[in-house]
Amino acid sequence: MRVMADSRYERLMERARAGAPVLIDGATGSECMRRGVPERTNGWSGGAALSHPDIVRAIHDDYLDLGADLIASNTFAAGANILRDVGAEDDFERLNRRAIELAVGARDSRNGAADDTVVAGGISNWSFSGNHPPLDQLSADTRAQALIMRDAGADLISLEMMVDLPRFTTSLDAAAAAGLPLWVGFSIGDELGHDPAELGDDIQLRDGGRLADAVEVATGHEAVDAICIMHTDVRLVEPCVAAVRAQWDGPLGAYAHAGAVVDGVFTHDGVLTPHEYAAYLPSWQAAGATMLGGCCGIGPNHLQLVAEHLERETT
Repeated sequence: MRVMADSRYERLMERARAGAPVLIDGATGSECMRRGVPERTNGWSGGAALSHPDIVRAIHDDYLDLGADLIASNTFAAGANILRDVGAEDDFERLNRRAIELAVGARDSRNGAADDTVVAGGISNWSFSGNHPPLDQLSADTRAQALIMRDAGADLISLEMMVDLPRFTTSLDAAAAAGLPLWVGFSIGDELGHDPAELGDDIQLRDGGRLADAVEVATGHEAVDAICIMHTDVRLVEPCVAAVRAQWDGPLGAYAHAGAVVDGVFTHDGVLTPHEYAAYLPSWQAAGATMLGGCCGIGPNHLQLVAEHLERETT
């Protein structure tokens, strides 16, 4: 059963459904590490809400200062399977609850300046180790995570980096148990991306399965309010957005990442300048995206230009 969405969320969705520009925040996980949170092997920066809450809060504040309509909790790497990999499963509830509280606290401290900003609880089924739980375990883990986020004050659940059909479908059904609205984020291509010509006519999710089939699943689920192309190379976003728009007439977002190998080490940091990132925005909008933001490697400096671009759209 879907719980009653509050007026803040409904105001945002009224704008989004009308095609008005919506500003999604930028990176949190990679931004945490850029600001000094150590990376955990197979755990990214998923523990930052407990180990470095001031940094997480500052990142949320920076995006709120830029007028973000949505900020997402730093919980991409706080799923139960990832915490098991790093020996921190006992932190599951406390970590996810605290991450939501940091985002909600940042938003609510604004004294009315962010009345329409919503907090998304970010849930992924990604594994840095490659050790994926069976689907029944994934379902139980995702349901538990969504319920914690709901009870901590999240306005919606954002399914991040959905990369294959079986795990996406499982995650979708499990997250819906919390009764919150769902936004779905699909990822195409590997971290380094590739030329758009290599996509072909039948676009595939990152780990297999047709994007068209995944969109069909999403559009058929009553809890899904928005679909996004995210954590995808900037060069691939335009055709992927266009493919989603061909099947979905609702709110559609785009928030890409940037990744490169520098001196033999993969990094998200410093790969694209803010101006290079912003140069892609008009093509994403022309393809049908009205909600824009950034993912890994796309920080506040990038988002400032995204915000300025959307501001020009409304004036």
